[in-house]
Amino acid sequence: MLFILNTLLLFHHLHAKTENTFCQIMGDHKYPLLFKDGDLIIGALFSIHSKEILPEFQFTQKPQLITCSSVNLRDFRIAQTMTFAIEEINKSNTLLPNVSIGYRIHDSCGARLSTMGAIMTLMNGQEFGVGSKCNGQTPVHAIIGETESTNTMIVSRTTGPFKIPVISHSSSCECLGNRKDYPSLFRTIGSDYYYSEALALLVKQLGWSWIGTVNSDNDYGNNGMARFLKIAQQEGICIEYSVKYYRTEIEKLKKAVEIIKKGTAKVIVAYVSFLDMGLLIEQLSIQNITGLQIIGSEAWITAKDYITPRSFHVLGGSLGFAIRKINIEGLADYVIKAFWDNAFPCSQGGGNSSQYALSCSRYQHLLVLKNYNEDVPDQRYASNVYKAVYAMAHALHSLLKCKEHDSCEKNLTIQPQQVVEALKIVNFVVKFGDNVWFDRFGGIVPLYEIVNWQQDSDGSIQFKAVGSYDASLPPDQRFVLNTENIIWAGGQLQRPRSVCSESCPPGTRKAVQKGRPVCCYDCIQCADGEISNETDSNDCKHCPEDFWSNTENTVCVLKAVEYLSFTEVMGIVLVFFSLFGVVITVLVTVLFYSKKDTPIVKANNSELSFLLLFSLTLCFLCSLTFIGRPTEWSCMLRHTAFGITFVLCISCVLGKTIVVLMAFKATLPGSNVMKWFGPPQQRLSVLVFTLIQLLICVLWLTISPPFPYKNMKYYKEKIILECSLGSTVGFWAVLGYIGLLALLCFILSFLSRTLPDNFNEAKFITFSMLIFCAVWITFIPSYVSSPGKFTVAVEIFAILASSFGLLLCIFAHKCYIILFKPQQNTKQHLMGKT
Repeated sequence: MLFILNTLLLFHHLHAKTENTFCQIMGDHKYPLLFKDGDLIIGALFSIHSKEILPEFQFTQKPQLITCSSVNLRDFRIAQTMTFAIEEINKSNTLLPNVSIGYRIHDSCGARLSTMGAIMTLMNGQEFGVGSKCNGQTPVHAIIGETESTNTMIVSRTTGPFKIPVISHSSSCECLGNRKDYPSLFRTIGSDYYYSEALALLVKQLGWSWIGTVNSDNDYGNNGMARFLKIAQQEGICIEYSVKYYRTEIEKLKKAVEIIKKGTAKVIVAYVSFLDMGLLIEQLSIQNITGLQIIGSEAWITAKDYITPRSFHVLGGSLGFAIRKINIEGLADYVIKAFWDNAFPCSQGGGNSSQYALSCSRYQHLLVLKNYNEDVPDQRYASNVYKAVYAMAHALHSLLKCKEHDSCEKNLTIQPQQVVEALKIVNFVVKFGDNVWFDRFGGIVPLYEIVNWQQDSDGSIQFKAVGSYDASLPPDQRFVLNTENIIWAGGQLQRPRSVCSESCPPGTRKAVQKGRPVCCYDCIQCADGEISNETDSNDCKHCPEDFWSNTENTVCVLKAVEYLSFTEVMGIVLVFFSLFGVVITVLVTVLFYSKKDTPIVKANNSELSFLLLFSLTLCFLCSLTFIGRPTEWSCMLRHTAFGITFVLCISCVLGKTIVVLMAFKATLPGSNVMKWFGPPQQRLSVLVFTLIQLLICVLWLTISPPFPYKNMKYYKEKIILECSLGSTVGFWAVLGYIGLLALLCFILSFLSRTLPDNFNEAKFITFSMLIFCAVWITFIPSYVSSPGKFTVAVEIFAILASSFGLLLCIFAHKCYIILFKPQQNTKQHLMGKT
């Protein structure tokens, strides 16, 4: 109980102490660089100096104030533009007619520490009377700035809990569009969401697929580069290296420059903030790295501060997207006269000196710019600040219920949240024609110019507009680029190439190199039967079945159709021997017919001899059916004609063999076998043997006949037009039947070889059958293994060889006796009785 009582007494004491607490500033005052009193105050943060000088922290005495050096001309012009716009509004009879706007412009020195100090000063004010209490009201109604995205994030996160609106003129980081994190932040510059996309499209359209990237190691550089890399990957752009640094990290910067120097990419995308870029240019110049095509961000691409003969040696020909250059009427005259007379502290007239200007020495290095205004027309961010001031004025105009050419209700208390809501609905047109309104992300739709660093004939460096990007248009109409007006890196008129591997020509495909980006590949020739008819093809396409690739593998052409034709050499030779065989057979027939009454013709069974000669003629002629383009009818004819004519031929030979055997058996006492194999029986045997083959052929043609067939098995590049057997059983049945008859004939003739007589017909038949069987036994493996038209040639050769073998073996000796040994053509000589 005692513990609880003591606790309650302690809380009561603390509460009483808190109620009596007065506001007081801890530390020294941080005074604005430029200031003006008014009914309404707008604060601002600009990097008017680019270097922050920190005091020594010895922890033995109170540290001195942070000081800055190195004037940043661009942000100084921005500050002048803000004061110019406020002066215009204060003179206006239509916008805030009886209300004056004041300002407090602080110099953040481009450093986060100074930014934090300045924002706390703006939020709390400078003066507190003795005994004053905190009233919860901020002395500024809005803040314009900061220049860089990271510093703007610091400002917005600090002011966010108090709902103080912030309008940035140059912070383009896409991350600042998050309304959950930055609900009171507005921007008069387009988001990097569009800018990163535009950069990737520029690189893609110019045909660069192998690039390096460098970015500032802050929110602006990291977020912008992350989106660029994402879109670049989608567009097929490969990144050789991606390095980053911050201006305070000199060793990291040197390492990044060393990587750039060793790289092979000829194009570098520099997503770098304005202050960081100066250090990068310096290091590139020291390393003498030239000839690289630099693609710059809007933060520095139009910075005249960086134009020197030394820097142009590095950056000449650079390309990038920039804020549109807009001429603000009256600004150029204002910055050399009215500003110095009315807005500049410690001016010679002393018109604006006050307690804030504790020491005019802090302004001495700005006085050198007093009579200089040549850069004013090129200050592209000035229009953004001008829009920001007018946007704030229009929001306050609506909150104070101002009436045109009348007055405003000046006594109304304006809360910061009210200003935020009023900014969301502002919609007005500034004097140079731009319509200003904020989208749901607090930004505006960007319109960029594509600029190119070019050197004129007089040696001056200019930022020439060579295209544009308008995010308000449909995606296919946003990007416009005139490459004819571009001067490339090193003053070249020809666009540089930046690829890891050269394009693969038609007829090849890309094969990615192992362990390297997809843009690094080898060009592999398409395989036979495959084509690629475009450059940089990822795959080769298979040709249709009846087509084949040409020698360059760029187009599919009809396959050559191959068959044994009458016009080729092999066909002509086979036709010659076929017809030669026909002629010889006819001549033998004529000779035998003219000598039909002589003993040698009679003894040779003239009837079967003439039938044999007729069948041999058909055998020679049937070989012609195998030559020429196969058709449905020719395929059926060639095999059936071959089978029937050869069976007819072998049947005749078999008949002659039986006749010889019977004739000698008949000479034995009491033998009458000849009456069983006389001429009628001989004719009948030939007919029966032939009819059996005919029946086999009819069955073959009925069940599964031969047909023309495109054979693509042996050769992929050509079509073998041949006759498919249809039924292999039918084909081998035909051949088998011929072989059976030939074997039977051979056996019988072999048994008759020892019969007496000077003219033993059985010997010649045996020898002919031996040749016939040898030819066809050899034919089988040759037929199976021969490809394409050679299969047909082998079959024709077998037909001709066996036909010539029968013709020569059976008839050559007889013709020789008839023509050259007529004295032996007698019955006595044949009987061996001479």
